[in-house]
Amino acid sequence: MLSDWTAGYVADVGYTYGYYSELNPLRIKLLFLNAGLAFPQVGAACELGFGQGMSANLHAAGSVVQWSGTDFNPSQAGFAQELAGVAESGAALFDEAFDSFCNRADLPDFDYIGLHGIWSWISDANRAVIVDFIRRKLKVGGVLYISYNTQPGWAAMVPFRELLTGHADVLGADGAGIVNRIESALGFAEQLLAVNPLYARANPQIAERLKKIKEQDRHYLAHEYFNRDWQPMSFAKMAEWLGSAKLQWACSANPLDAIDAINLTAEQQALLSSIPDDMFRQTVRDFCVNQQFRKDYWVKGARRLTPLDQAEQLREQRVVLVQPRAAVSLKINGSLGEATLQEAVYGPVLDQLADHKPKTLGELERAVQGDNVNFAQLLQSVIVLVGAGVLHPAQDDNVASKARKRTDRLNAYLMSRARSSNELVYLASPVTGGGVNVPRFHQLFMLARQQGYKTAAEWAQYTWNILAMQGQRLVKDGATLQTVEDNIAELTQQAEEFAATRVPIMKALQIA
Repeated sequence: MLSDWTAGYVADVGYTYGYYSELNPLRIKLLFLNAGLAFPQVGAACELGFGQGMSANLHAAGSVVQWSGTDFNPSQAGFAQELAGVAESGAALFDEAFDSFCNRADLPDFDYIGLHGIWSWISDANRAVIVDFIRRKLKVGGVLYISYNTQPGWAAMVPFRELLTGHADVLGADGAGIVNRIESALGFAEQLLAVNPLYARANPQIAERLKKIKEQDRHYLAHEYFNRDWQPMSFAKMAEWLGSAKLQWACSANPLDAIDAINLTAEQQALLSSIPDDMFRQTVRDFCVNQQFRKDYWVKGARRLTPLDQAEQLREQRVVLVQPRAAVSLKINGSLGEATLQEAVYGPVLDQLADHKPKTLGELERAVQGDNVNFAQLLQSVIVLVGAGVLHPAQDDNVASKARKRTDRLNAYLMSRARSSNELVYLASPVTGGGVNVPRFHQLFMLARQQGYKTAAEWAQYTWNILAMQGQRLVKDGATLQTVEDNIAELTQQAEEFAATRVPIMKALQIA
């Protein structure tokens, strides 16, 4: 009898090629400093369950951190190992199950361990293995990043998810494959809601949730909803699990969670401020915002900074603008809905960063003093803009220079893959120590530029030649462009915009 190496996890479709900036150790410093906590210098890091390995490889190539990690799926681990070999980053990436990997004798002790989208989808036995690994291998002062589905936001969805998986298991056609079984399950769920069951009337948000689920990539849904194990966990329960590894909650890894004004009403803020216990306060906050997914940093031995140390170290923090200044929206979404950022504060800060050169908060503080922006306002604006993905923390120039050859090698490979695929839409920056979103056509324009083509028209023609060879056409406003002239005209327009607004950013981030 064949052994089931999947342990109930979906393995017949590959995981998506996503990149998750929360896994970047460079983010720890800013968010810990904002919370008044000492942060570790990360020399060795580990990602458990790295999927296709995009995050692990972009971080390994873009920094001087020594990365290790595992993903039980051998095809995914093989791709991740290929990227590590191309970059020559030295990342040690394996295809072992957690119990095998976590008991390897050749692993270093880690300053940082990250798990994204793993905890809620594995068994209690695997959770116990991971907690024991963290207890043994995370250094004192080291940080754990972990994300997971949480209560109370998933309360109504738990029985509905069981319905979907039950249909896929019981009524799904044998041999149909997980994607076809997902389609059948979603179709049945629509039939159920159409007969107006009391469950749907008691939980009116379910119909909207199903609508959103149907819009999502089926491979993502397979991994998100259709595993054997799927357990949303309350913050309090998570604290019980991690407490045995001597971990304390440090702060949210989502910077926007630190901004109460966009997430909590005045009455909710007053209630939370009256709760003396930090951990119970987080539980109550989850009820206030109906939290569905948590991304948190935990630390083995939290140490508070003095106000002077915090102030000085914050001013040394560097950030870089990764979007065109003109494209930055002053609208932001929190739990309370959409909020408008103050132009009088955010405008001067963004103007100072518009050249896309990394700057310290101390430099920004001096630059915006004439605009009557104080340091507290500056810090909040930076936190918000990092949370919105507009700013990224930036590492020291000497570290970036050491990483540049690795990122160049990795990016050349990824851009070459863009000729035939639109799945890999991130490139590595030695400035940010991680990934930056670069869509397929932008990657192809950069390939053309690297091969000596100088004008936007030449970049467009180069890109069109690649698309035409594969019988591909552009889609504009929902319609496929049929003629060669229309396709090249649209590519030329995109190339001109790329040249004007994106090439300076790619240069500043040392991607181009």
